[in-house]
Amino acid sequence: MVRGRALRERLGRLAFASAVGLALTAILAPLVLVVWLSFFSNEILSLPPEGYSLRWYGAVAGQRQFVSGFQLSALVALAATAAGLLVTLPAAFALRSTQLPGREAILHALMSPLIVPALVVGAGLYLALIEFEVMTGLPVAGTVFGFAAGHVLLTIPWSLRLLTANLAGVDPAIEDAALSLGATPLVTALKVTLPLIWPGVVAAALFSFVVSFGNIEVSLFLVQPGQTTLPIAILQYLEWKVDPTVAAISALQIALVAAALLITDRFVSLAKAV
Repeated sequence: MVRGRALRERLGRLAFASAVGLALTAILAPLVLVVWLSFFSNEILSLPPEGYSLRWYGAVAGQRQFVSGFQLSALVALAATAAGLLVTLPAAFALRSTQLPGREAILHALMSPLIVPALVVGAGLYLALIEFEVMTGLPVAGTVFGFAAGHVLLTIPWSLRLLTANLAGVDPAIEDAALSLGATPLVTALKVTLPLIWPGVVAAALFSFVVSFGNIEVSLFLVQPGQTTLPIAILQYLEWKVDPTVAAISALQIALVAAALLITDRFVSLAKAV
């Protein structure tokens, strides 16, 4: 009986390890393939490759739409990340209280962008910005403000989930001790609670930046003629030409995100945040 239970446990661990391995393979295989394709020397993608070259990485710098698209995507992502944290940090603290009136409704409203299709969000934002322009005369459509306003809606759910998860792990006794020693609720939040959830704040900022930087659905509705983000520039390039240049720019994006994760993890353990 003991031998049978040990066998079942061993089989269970083997099945779990196999499932994890298959999941990792499904996630990493496309990334490895993209990086591999970026080194092909032949312009028309074919297997096996004729040889390997770095010339497509040099070609990326010569594509003006990629450079300007990267700059706009990075600027919008930074603005959306900062604005999203300004919204979700106070919201996460407020939602900790079960006595907050309408708590569930507020939580569902903040998480709703995960439910609503991104194309619907983009179309609604475009109409709202046009209506705002008509009412005020201020040109906001196609501006960084308009982009950031749209992308904030995308970053809020991810940021809120990470922050609330980290706040749930904070021992209330620590905050109660600070309050009993005369600290105000604001001072307690800033000097006690916030340092304790700092890994979650960093993770929320990082995830928000990645979500905003790679978004294409909402951005398609918010760009103006002659303006493009990096994902849109890649899509437009693929409409006319298919060569390893796209793989090269994608590999650079993968490297950028990986470097950001590694650098962040050196200072703040992301394993404790997510």
